[in-house]
Amino acid sequence: MSAPYRPAKCFLALILAAAFALAVPAHTQEPGNPPPTFTKDVAPILQKHCQTCHRPGEAAPFSMLTYEDTRPWAAMMKMAVTQKVMPPWFADPHYGHFSNERSLTTSEIRTLVAWVNGGAQKGSDADMPPPQKDFVEGWGIPTPDLVLQLPKPFDVPASGVIDYQYVIVPTGFKEDKWVQMLEVRPTDRAVVHHIIAYLREPGSNYFKNQKPGGFFIAPPARADEKVDTSALPSDFLVGYAPGQPAEILQPGEGKLIKAGSDIVFEVHYTPNGKATKDQTRLGLVFAKTPPAERVLTLSASNGTFKIPPGDPDYKVDASFEVQKDVKLVALHPHMHSRGKSFEYRLTFPDGKTETILSVPVYNWHWQLWYNLSEPISLPRGTKIECTAHFDNSPNNPENPDPTKAVIWGQQSWDEMMVGFFNLKFDANMSAAEVRSPGSVHTH
Repeated sequence: MSAPYRPAKCFLALILAAAFALAVPAHTQEPGNPPPTFTKDVAPILQKHCQTCHRPGEAAPFSMLTYEDTRPWAAMMKMAVTQKVMPPWFADPHYGHFSNERSLTTSEIRTLVAWVNGGAQKGSDADMPPPQKDFVEGWGIPTPDLVLQLPKPFDVPASGVIDYQYVIVPTGFKEDKWVQMLEVRPTDRAVVHHIIAYLREPGSNYFKNQKPGGFFIAPPARADEKVDTSALPSDFLVGYAPGQPAEILQPGEGKLIKAGSDIVFEVHYTPNGKATKDQTRLGLVFAKTPPAERVLTLSASNGTFKIPPGDPDYKVDASFEVQKDVKLVALHPHMHSRGKSFEYRLTFPDGKTETILSVPVYNWHWQLWYNLSEPISLPRGTKIECTAHFDNSPNNPENPDPTKAVIWGQQSWDEMMVGFFNLKFDANMSAAEVRSPGSVHTH
């Protein structure tokens, strides 16, 4: 995963536009129709849709926990919600249903706009809903049962290009552990583009001869578009990118960390003009009882593409064929700055095809998971098919160089095409049975 996501830039642009476009007006409601107030009408909406990010220590640049925190941003909020810039959610509503949908309803948008138009009044303290109880400072999950951290801080320089940094951290587990909630997060998010925590089980060939403890760089991949280097190197445990929440599985579900496993941290640092340090952490909340179903993160990816210079709509496909009867529970499209759109389809063994997620306007600054409202049963032989389109033209304001042919790569001037997804299946089934060789196809 690559390129410096800067979600705060979206906020800054909105702030500047709001400063020129509008200010909070005086009370404009009819006397018999009092305007909404923060404590009674607005705070419940913010708790439901906004406070996960808009609280101290999280990705958003200001807090929405209190009226005093929120009131200075009222005009910006009005523009953001009416233009549907915030909360970030990019799925076409015609395809799929998602339990974590962030979009505001028409009624909620109307309430927020009426609050601003009515003078952004506070209201009675007695109407304020109780604060969210599940917020733990420094985490998006309940207090972790175990925290694993990089063994030492990494010195991030003020400028330059930094290769992906890898660190192997032993879990020390003497027995298999089932994890229900997981979160990996930096200590200085301003310079971290992404983090992936992989599992290295005993006997794995993943960095086989690399010892735990220190930072190291992976051997370079072949710079040849005909060689596909896009496959995940090992078990994907959990990832971090701005806008990406913690992974919280349903009761009865879990990810398995086998006894003696190591965590391989992959961290992509992006200098921002100020030298700093980061010491990334991984928090785990264990399942209270052994789960009935195991969750596994896999992907359909394509690393053989070569996007021509100036091409405004280059198409790349990838697919994954399931080898056992499983259930699909979540989707996570990933591209870089030239990413234009992304679609997931299912082709069942009987030939039936169904589009389950369409992201018609991809925004690489927000790396979102789309959690299905109901799991989809996938019989053996079902194909998870992904189609991405890329805009390598001068009309793409995010394009670092429209004169360049673009291939797969880790840095921000390269591209990726990955359709991550979560499958769940009987906890007694091995991961190898689900992801047997030959299940990923690129074309």
